[in-house]
Amino acid sequence: MVDHPRTDGSAELNVAEGGEPLRILGAGDVLAVLDGHEDLVLEAVADAYKAHADGHSSLPHSIFLRFPDSPRDRIIGLPAYLGAPFESAGMKWIASVPGNVERGLDRASAAVILNRRSTGQPVAMIEGSIISARRTAASAALAARELYAGQPERVALVGCGVIQLEILRFLRAVWPQGLTVKPFDLSADHAEQFRRRVQEIWPDVVVEEPAPAEPSALPGLLASSPLVSFATTAIDPHLSDLSSCPPGAVLLHISLRDLTAEAVLSADNVVDDLDHVNRAATSVHLASQQVGHTRFVRAEIGDVLHGRAPAKKDPSAVTVYSPFGLGVLDLALAQRVFESARQSGRGTVVEGFLPQPWRRDGGS
Repeated sequence: MVDHPRTDGSAELNVAEGGEPLRILGAGDVLAVLDGHEDLVLEAVADAYKAHADGHSSLPHSIFLRFPDSPRDRIIGLPAYLGAPFESAGMKWIASVPGNVERGLDRASAAVILNRRSTGQPVAMIEGSIISARRTAASAALAARELYAGQPERVALVGCGVIQLEILRFLRAVWPQGLTVKPFDLSADHAEQFRRRVQEIWPDVVVEEPAPAEPSALPGLLASSPLVSFATTAIDPHLSDLSSCPPGAVLLHISLRDLTAEAVLSADNVVDDLDHVNRAATSVHLASQQVGHTRFVRAEIGDVLHGRAPAKKDPSAVTVYSPFGLGVLDLALAQRVFESARQSGRGTVVEGFLPQPWRRDGGS
């Protein structure tokens, strides 16, 4: 494994008069660092959650840029600061344009800007869609490892897109001895394509025939799967009854809007950050509006990782994990990618990106 040192954000600056060089890292650079190093990603995500839980972060709410002539399109900015062991600041700028799919392009594209904490100067621009997908997936797998006791006999995958594929990548890292998965999607073609893709990439994963592509198949899917990952494009809640789930089941509610308020209120709830997830018409938000409080949320994942909150309320409880997706995760993983790329000389280095200081005598 590549050694990824932790910097204090100020060492080894070697700054020219115009400031520190800017390193540009494209998709190939990011994949060269991350592929085959799922443990690095899981560690970065866990460290970010712990630092955030300890108050070593600054995390403003995301900003949404929308367009009056195309309401489905948006660009979201996620600014963040992380203290030790990262000492980094920056922002993920991620666009979602559904019409791109018809153009033969990915729906989402992103860039992460990293700033040196000590000077505030930008030091890197990094392709962000890979980082975004893998930090999301690692967050899900990390929660599964913490919240589910043992290894699940079967994992149900609700929604068969790229995020679900990445979630499976990290579930394999958490449980390398092998998994059995059951895909489900409202598009039978998507589910079958997903099944074939998984068999091609990971022959060790047992992929069962997809569940029927209709909502009525969900109760049976839940009943047979102690671990369920929801990674859909649902806007309105559609699942209200969790009574078919086996005792101790864990639902990774990554898409945040699949469950009704009633389903959320019936479960043992863990989130990544209560203030962030309790907004934007998420299922948690709808539940809090219905009852007028958020006491139904038992813990945040950072406190579980620290051991300050138990993994389960009781062994038989059905646990729902609802992560809003925090900018500190993008920042943490981007920082690790940047450190590795700088060590190995990857990327394009732009000297003189910043202007020379107006005052060269250190005056204000």
